[in-house]
Amino acid sequence: MEREESFVPISLEPDPVIEYYKQFVDRSLLRENLKLTPTERVRKMQQMGRVYTELRRAGRRVQGGADSP
Repeated sequence: MEREESFVPISLEPDPVIEYYKQFVDRSLLRENLKLTPTERVRKMQQMGRVYTELRRAGRRVQGGADSP
């Protein structure tokens, strides 16, 4: 059986760099997010965008800058 030219062999051995960084990932947050439907995830992301925008506006007000986006 011939392999395609684009075939790239991969190792199934754990990558030590990935294994190191995995210890800092809060998997409970990932699990909670995966319990949501895709629509709920999008709404949650949109809400976070609105919070971010409002925080930027508030920061500008505190610094005495304009209230533009």
